[in-house]
Amino acid sequence: MVLAAKPYLQQVSLQSKSIIDSNAYPYNISAIAQLGTLKFHSDITFFVGENGAGKSTLLEAIAVNMGFSAEGGTKNARFSTMSEYSAESVYPIYESLKINKSFKMPRDGFFLRAESFFNVATYMESIGSPDAVYHQQSHGEAFLTLLTEKFRGKGLYLLDEPEAALSPMRQLAALSAIHQLVQDESQFIIATHWPILLAYPSAKIVSFDADGLREISYEETEHFTVTRDFLNNHQRRLAQLLTDD
Repeated sequence: MVLAAKPYLQQVSLQSKSIIDSNAYPYNISAIAQLGTLKFHSDITFFVGENGAGKSTLLEAIAVNMGFSAEGGTKNARFSTMSEYSAESVYPIYESLKINKSFKMPRDGFFLRAESFFNVATYMESIGSPDAVYHQQSHGEAFLTLLTEKFRGKGLYLLDEPEAALSPMRQLAALSAIHQLVQDESQFIIATHWPILLAYPSAKIVSFDADGLREISYEETEHFTVTRDFLNNHQRRLAQLLTDD
């Protein structure tokens, strides 16, 4: 039997539910409380769901457990500008996670948080990193530079809502860049509201909702159904949304 290197991150679960306070954050989030065992796709696993459903909370906890800074960046990035509340919110769950990994370590890695990417770029600039060019670009351009020039392949990439500031054409360019990295033995776990990215063939889509976690198809996602309905019936939907009644 030949063992495959991917997925580098195979599955995650809570170590023991007996020590969890279901009334305390973040265990009072249904998807977190009902985590069970979540297995990852060897190429791309998407986290989808409403705001506050626990997608970013779990992704950030996985990142911290894997050795990344809670603010993002590579594993070598060691800085903190987060408030004490924000920093502490992830630690109870990251310490409770049991993560199964491949026998082979990824050669590269990055944790992207859209909300703190500016801080990561500032840190890179402060230490004289050649990656400090991000402040000289728009948010969307910086993210594409990250994908095409910083990510080296054979890596584990954790992305939290990477679609921020990307135009539709840039979203397509990002999708192509992610595919090239997948072809180069990379694994992605992505929390997103991005219908274009969710269309990636064969990816695993995990929905976070009040009933916990469940795997769904692209066509079952709210992102697909709502976007398709609006584009096909935009005049009617606008009339319904903007009516005085």
